[in-house]
Amino acid sequence: MAQFVIVGGGQCGARAALALRDQGFDGRITLIGEERHLPYERPPLSKEHLMSSEGIEPPFIVSGAVLAEQSIEMMTGDAAVGLDRENRSIRLASGRRISYDKLLLATGSSPRRLPSVEGMDHVFYLRTHDDAQRLSQRLVPGGHLAIIGAGFIGLELAAAARQRGLEVTVIEALPRILMRAVPEAIAARVHALHEAHGVRILCGTSTGQIAARAAGITLFLNNGEILETTTLVVGIGAEPRCELAQQASLSVENGLAVNAALQTSDPAIYAAGDCCSFPYGGTRIRLEAWRNAQDQGAHASANMLGPEKPYEIVPWFWSDQYDFSLQIAGLVNETTSTITRQIDEETEVLFHLADDHRVLAASGWGRGNRIARDIKVAEMLIAQGAKPAPDALSSPAVSLKSLLSRS
Repeated sequence: MAQFVIVGGGQCGARAALALRDQGFDGRITLIGEERHLPYERPPLSKEHLMSSEGIEPPFIVSGAVLAEQSIEMMTGDAAVGLDRENRSIRLASGRRISYDKLLLATGSSPRRLPSVEGMDHVFYLRTHDDAQRLSQRLVPGGHLAIIGAGFIGLELAAAARQRGLEVTVIEALPRILMRAVPEAIAARVHALHEAHGVRILCGTSTGQIAARAAGITLFLNNGEILETTTLVVGIGAEPRCELAQQASLSVENGLAVNAALQTSDPAIYAAGDCCSFPYGGTRIRLEAWRNAQDQGAHASANMLGPEKPYEIVPWFWSDQYDFSLQIAGLVNETTSTITRQIDEETEVLFHLADDHRVLAASGWGRGNRIARDIKVAEMLIAQGAKPAPDALSSPAVSLKSLLSRS
């Protein structure tokens, strides 16, 4: 009987295991997770899970009963620490060895560490449910939270902390927030929204010495300010978990390098989710996004069964900021010009074009779910390589669906 092993008990790994059964695989499936919990969703950890100081269950993707019903062996709290490609086996921290016919590495990513704060009390990273639970207990009204890094995690955390009555300061070394992923026009809206809610954002600012004290942390900033805070969160990005791949001499390039079929340099091993870099639009990219993890997990499992098909889904991600939503489809940084579709005073969609006027990306901002439909159609335009007339893209009176190819 064939045995498929999936290393990584998160969104990507769990979806892959379930997809194998949905696609008719009747062999053995072993899902290995180093956390003590069953697979759960991570996006709520920086949002609603920080809104309560009470202990709450992780937002589980799948229950133990469903795993048993699907004959998926789930191993929790036992990290994979060794990969033997010659003998096709995984070694676990417990000493157990698991053989495989095909292997999927869905090891995810881990927070980038700040060496100067290692070992300090009152300093937190946010990646796991347990991290969120510990941090939530620190978000006491009247306290002061400092966040290093104005990316999505840092800003979502800032919003949650303000709603719980804390003073919040966000420190960003780059000239503006969301510099790597979001166009300046929308980033400016996000910045203004946070300031309207009382968040203090210091861009172009870095930390020098960081000192621990009994009641919190003291930060010495490069602008001369000395910032006293009760809690410090470091949110300076994430790094792909490639330890197993590197140990086993698999190709690594900004993550575990895979081909269009999500196959590594070893034909029996696939990779998906945050840990892998894959070809897209003539370049190699790595995405840390909920939907990418879900879609690649399912796609990799299909290719493990064969026949192999290229992964061609348009990148998409979102972030909730208070009662507003930001969504982006495609890769904004690959574009050369932008057309704005102003839907109302609070809501806009930006279309980002290539030199030949193809739609390569779209980014939207609006209250609630106002932009979801337009961004969904934009994904289709990107997938089709569409070149709509600029005035049609900019006019809310023109239905975006009418710009789709009917062929």
